Amino acid sequence: MAIEEEQTLPGATLVGMGAEGPEQVDLGDKLKGRKVVIFGLPGAFTGTCTTAHVPSFVRTSDAFAEKGVDEIICVSVNDPFVLAAWGKETGATDAGITLLGDAESAFTKAIGMDFTAPPVGLIDRSKRYAMVVEDGVVKTLREEDNPGVCDVSAGESLLETL
Repeated sequence: MAIEEEQTLPGATLVGMGAEGPEQVDLGDKLKGRKVVIFGLPGAFTGTCTTAHVPSFVRTSDAFAEKGVDEIICVSVNDPFVLAAWGKETGATDAGITLLGDAESAFTKAIGMDFTAPPVGLIDRSKRYAMVVEDGVVKTLREEDNPGVCDVSAGESLLETL
């Protein structure tokens, strides 16, 4: 069952790329007392994720900050090395977007946003979604019906909810 608005996100340890290499990130600590946007997607370097979803948050990152959002976090079922390279290539890193890996899909499964599509090699990946989270509580949640579409979960669409 997928997480719903007004529910608290479960605890999770994700992995990001720090100055010294991979670092574990306690999501609960990162969200405490803050307003954060989290968006999830099937994978780095995949079509819609690279050409639409990440660019939508790069374009809107300043507008989210103006609306009081402390941080934008992209969660993907990838390792931090791939996410670091992808962040540089897409401009996400320069835009201040935090890229965190959920390599085992534990967080993604815990919030009910996992799917598997063996014909295209996607196993235990994340559905495409975006949410506004305040102090760990989901305030707005937008999930796409199809992982190949980026409409309701795009940065511009989520920004309209604030």
